[in-house]
Amino acid sequence: MKIIALQVGNLGTNCYIAYDERAREAIVVDPGGNAQEIMAEIRRAGLAVKYIVNTHGHADHVLANLKIKEATGALLLIHQDDAGMLTSPHRNLSTFIGGGAVCGPADQMLNDGDVIEAGSMKFTVLHTPGHTPGGICLYCDNVLFSGDTLFAESIGRTDFPGGSYRQLLDSIREKLLVLADEVKVYPGHGPETTIGWERRMNPFIQ
Repeated sequence: MKIIALQVGNLGTNCYIAYDERAREAIVVDPGGNAQEIMAEIRRAGLAVKYIVNTHGHADHVLANLKIKEATGALLLIHQDDAGMLTSPHRNLSTFIGGGAVCGPADQMLNDGDVIEAGSMKFTVLHTPGHTPGGICLYCDNVLFSGDTLFAESIGRTDFPGGSYRQLLDSIREKLLVLADEVKVYPGHGPETTIGWERRMNPFIQ
């Protein structure tokens, strides 16, 4: 698996293009803006995008969904509990960051344990509610795309509608901290980290 990481949108969201180097099939995780930049990377690498996956429905993770979908023909995936956020500017919080935006509907609803395949990559969906009801992480080959569930030495906010601090900590402990220390974590904002580092150094989960 190869990974292209970009910072997009006004809030510096991490968008990831993960692809199978041999098959040239890819998924795009959280295209929160800068669609032209994302598409330039996709074309430069000669990739066929099979899926667009939103780790949750907040605007800063979904705003370029439609443009990437139109340009690639990829299917749009999100957990069923956040699906309604794609079609509601109020629920996806886009009304609070300048204008309202809709970014759906999704082509496919995800549930815990689902597997997303592109080329030889097989991403397992881990439902990790707490930041939002339908927040997910994606796990494949010692790589975790953690969305806004887990950050380097921090965790996602829980003061938005549908958030729960207790639920988020339970999600992290039950779904993420059971992974191996060497698993590399690619979060929705900020730098990369590892499960082992967070297990030792993250003050929220000590």
